[in-house]
Amino acid sequence: MFTGIVTAVGRIASASPRGDGLRLRIEAPGFGMDDVTLGDSIALQGVCHTVVAKDANGFEVDTSAATLAVTTGLDEGREVNLEKSLTLADRLGGHLVSGHVDGVGTVSAFDDLGGSWRLEIAMPAELARYVARKGSIAVDGVSLTVNAVTDDRFEVNIIPHTRSATTLRHLAAGSPVNLEVDMTARYLERLMGERG
Repeated sequence: MFTGIVTAVGRIASASPRGDGLRLRIEAPGFGMDDVTLGDSIALQGVCHTVVAKDANGFEVDTSAATLAVTTGLDEGREVNLEKSLTLADRLGGHLVSGHVDGVGTVSAFDDLGGSWRLEIAMPAELARYVARKGSIAVDGVSLTVNAVTDDRFEVNIIPHTRSATTLRHLAAGSPVNLEVDMTARYLERLMGERG
């Protein structure tokens, strides 16, 4: 589990073929590797991965073809948002995020409002029912509050700190992004479905 509060931005230094997927080497000198052990979960661009090797400057993970087929942003040379998994002693500053991407959206607008930015994203139709005004959503692993929603789009506001401390600063119209809806909505749907 994660919170969607990005703690560092790393870079995919290499993406080497491994089986049907890739072995990714992440350089993250400011991430703090002292408390990371093999087998730990780390989110890259909102996608949960398991650490298979590490050193003081970064770590390695394996990612499968199945993961690569339903996500974006895991290319060699690309900057990635990083977040270590939660411990029971951590603050929950964002919202509960599983690291299981629900779909890929496309940025339709990223407007400078003079102090903050309005980010509008076109989402897959099957996710629309899970997105609510004032609800939470993770975009490339960043926990954000939905300000407006229509049948196929939603808007969030990006403050200067979030923009500068994450890969969101690289977004422009047409950019693909990983989306994870608030898991509470999925559980509610499941419970209501069982009640008929």
